[in-house]
Amino acid sequence: MAQPEQKSRDARTASLLLSFVAGYVDSSTFLALFGFFVAQLTGSFVTVGAQIAQREPGILLTILAIPTFLIAGVATTLLVALVGDRRGSPLAWSLALEGALLTAFLMVGTVGEPFVYPNAPLAVAAGLFGLSAMGVQSAAVQLIMRGMPSTNVVTTNTTQIAVLATQTLLAWHARRIARDDRAAAQLTSTSERLNAVLRVAAGFLTGTIAGALVYSSVALWALVLPIAMILGLLIWSVQTRAFARND
Repeated sequence: MAQPEQKSRDARTASLLLSFVAGYVDSSTFLALFGFFVAQLTGSFVTVGAQIAQREPGILLTILAIPTFLIAGVATTLLVALVGDRRGSPLAWSLALEGALLTAFLMVGTVGEPFVYPNAPLAVAAGLFGLSAMGVQSAAVQLIMRGMPSTNVVTTNTTQIAVLATQTLLAWHARRIARDDRAAAQLTSTSERLNAVLRVAAGFLTGTIAGALVYSSVALWALVLPIAMILGLLIWSVQTRAFARND
């Protein structure tokens, strides 16, 4: 049975690596698929709204992005529930699904690139595989690593950094004045939450830089790295039964 401290360390490590993967894949896809994001859907909502308002023909991938991400989240939720009933490791199954989708993204993308038209069938297919992989990851983190920041949603995390940094400063000031256990506990809580969000944000940013640099050299073969990282996490989760429901 995993100890709470060990599970907390596992969650921190896994969320850091997954945030790197999300940033890396997002950056690579942005360069390969006409500025399209797969890890975050804010841009897709804005683009779809603008296309509807201006009655312009849209990029098919953008139109399909929102339902595809939602379907991936639904599928992951069902998978986690099913695995939980069988007392398996939901993280391992989720990582296996994400890795398979990223591999499909790599295979379709390398066959179709360089993409000339946004609505080319292989471009759309590659983007949908990437979207699905990130949808699986986003849902898995929320369902399995509860309390950890999202590895995909940078806007929310940036807001959290501002809020938690301010709360940590206020808690530090309160502890200096009060010097009691309650003030110390509040400072510890806010600083730990701030560190968690900063870790994920740094991982995502590092991933975007690495993804852009590697993509500029080897195109979509750059996806080999995040696939290898997901495979490594999968092997680790199977061996340790990380986040298994019966821990």
